[in-house]
Amino acid sequence: MRQARRSSDSAGLTAAAGISAHLAGPRPLGTKLIAVVLLTTLVALAVALGAMVAYDLRAYHQAWLNDMSTQAELLGQTTAPALTFDDAKLARENLSLLRLRPQVRAAAVFSAKGALFASYAAAAGDTSFPRIPEPDGVSVRGSDLVVFKRIVSNGEIIGTVYLRADYELYDRVRSYAGIAAAVAVVAMLVAFFLSSWLQKIITRPILAISTIAREVIEQKDYSRRAERLSDDEVGQLVVAFNGMMAEIQRRTEALEHSLEENAREVVERRAVQQEVMRLNTELEQRVRDRTAQLESSNRDLALATASAERANQAKSEFISSMSHELRTPLNAILGFGQLLASDTFVLPPAKQREFTQHILKAGNHLLNLINEILDLAKIESANLMLSLEPVALADILGECRSMIEPAAAQRRVRMLFPADPAGSVVADRTRLKQVLLNLLSNAIKYNRDGGTVIVDAGSTPDGAVRLSVQDTGQGLRPDQLDAMFQPFNRLGQEGGTVEGTGIGLVVTKRLVELMGGRIGVSSTVGVGSVFWLELPAATAQPTLRLARDAPGTEAAAAAAPFDLRAAAVAGEATTGAARQLAERPLLLHVEDNPANLQLVEEIVTIRGDLRQLAAPDARLGVELARSHSPRLILMDINLPGLSGADALAILRADPATATIPVIAVTANAMPRDKLHGLAAGFFRYVTKPIEIHELNEAIDAALAERRGPP
Repeated sequence: MRQARRSSDSAGLTAAAGISAHLAGPRPLGTKLIAVVLLTTLVALAVALGAMVAYDLRAYHQAWLNDMSTQAELLGQTTAPALTFDDAKLARENLSLLRLRPQVRAAAVFSAKGALFASYAAAAGDTSFPRIPEPDGVSVRGSDLVVFKRIVSNGEIIGTVYLRADYELYDRVRSYAGIAAAVAVVAMLVAFFLSSWLQKIITRPILAISTIAREVIEQKDYSRRAERLSDDEVGQLVVAFNGMMAEIQRRTEALEHSLEENAREVVERRAVQQEVMRLNTELEQRVRDRTAQLESSNRDLALATASAERANQAKSEFISSMSHELRTPLNAILGFGQLLASDTFVLPPAKQREFTQHILKAGNHLLNLINEILDLAKIESANLMLSLEPVALADILGECRSMIEPAAAQRRVRMLFPADPAGSVVADRTRLKQVLLNLLSNAIKYNRDGGTVIVDAGSTPDGAVRLSVQDTGQGLRPDQLDAMFQPFNRLGQEGGTVEGTGIGLVVTKRLVELMGGRIGVSSTVGVGSVFWLELPAATAQPTLRLARDAPGTEAAAAAAPFDLRAAAVAGEATTGAARQLAERPLLLHVEDNPANLQLVEEIVTIRGDLRQLAAPDARLGVELARSHSPRLILMDINLPGLSGADALAILRADPATATIPVIAVTANAMPRDKLHGLAAGFFRYVTKPIEIHELNEAIDAALAERRGPP
């Protein structure tokens, strides 16, 4: 039933879609009117036929189901005595009466136990019956209608009737589809001829207006008028069209008269315009020339301004970094010097020797820093003189090995040099030794204890000599590699426990480039780093060139992670003075430099009124502040990982530590650094080298600021 309706509707919709597409195209008006009539007729016909067919098929389907159900019930009543008396022959005779119903293809009677009792088949080969009866019901299976009906006698189920008949609804659907198609074709033909005759009454005056409009456009004859054939809307359209044509004709004549007058003015102005155009061309050329000159000057000025700004920024950053690096060793020198020179402090000889060693160590570090800064200044000012000559690799590597092995032995770092490197390079012997010693020193400093440094020498495809220094340290990240050859960049170890100026690699890179070579680095985090340099071979002329990039070799040994120094509690008390020591206010000192840490520890110890707690980094300092609630905190700013300023922000955000005074003790001594530090919330800002009197005053002020139980 639904299929028939869908077939009818589908045919109607397909035809409607074709007519709609016909209407959307560039078709004549008459054709579109005919299409509108056909589309309307087709849609109405499809809806009507679909409704009629659906209703008829639904009624037929219900009647057929009722008929088969009634037939099954009659068979049950007639075969009930046969089942009761177990007379299969009588049951078969009753079933054979179904031959009068040719729609019934097969029938069967099942006993109460579900066994086949009697059967009937309209055709000899149609003997397929269900093995067991199913519950009462009527169902459509393919092209068959299947009926199961229980046989009830005296309130007891004694068997089941099975009927299988042809389901003729599909044939009826096909018949209705053919009838609907024929009716639709006839109706569409009638509608087509009728609309073709009627559309001329409407379209003729409109087409007449279209024809006149087309002729006016082609012939430019605005005196043409359309004929009025009716008084309806189309007639009013004709009147409006004729009025429009009259107005167009009037304006056209006025325009032609105006054009004749303008033509005379054009002839007179043409000569003036030509002269003006010539003058404008000359003026535009002058403007372009001056604009080009101005743009060139502006570009040069912008480049010069940008260069000056970059130079000024670089100078400011260099001065700030150099100030910090210089003040760090000076802090130890002047601090321990003040302790040695003070008449108020009585120091034992062991302490005096220890302080003297700190002063000597810091002085040597400061001397190396000054020497490297002077070397960098000479290179930048082009005042460094080089003596390029053939240098044997075996000699220079042997000298470097003898000078660097004692430092390697202190950290149990194994040094592997090539057995007998052959060949020579064109270089300045002294500066080449400086370059190699700096690379070897870095490979030892940033290696792990018990690690390995591998030195290799070889040649490149373009004939240069490559020297490489490979370590088994912790390696560097890509962002650290990008800033490797910048001043005061200590191999990505800023604020770490390894001492260094951060200028050596900058000087090394400039020296290698001045000797006509190039330097590079490759690194893998957790594996190690390889620093390499390429120099011209001794047989080649020592010319400055930029060789092509060559990949560095990867380190082969795995690096062990560094262990951070645990926080140490300063100022141990004897058993007898434990109670007195516990009553003193607690001072927390966060500092990563061991010498600076000991200097402040000695100053506080000499004061004798404070307990001390130390932390080598800001994260541990924050945890100690939360767990021990110190009376005040001394905080360095340049700390590994988390900076002192960030640690201060964390302390201020925590209610448990928000009121603890924090004194900055830092080598960042530029005026803007101090202003930024005080603005960030530091209680005092003490710069390195430390003035003991200034530090004590800051501590006293902090203790007076925050009184209460320790």
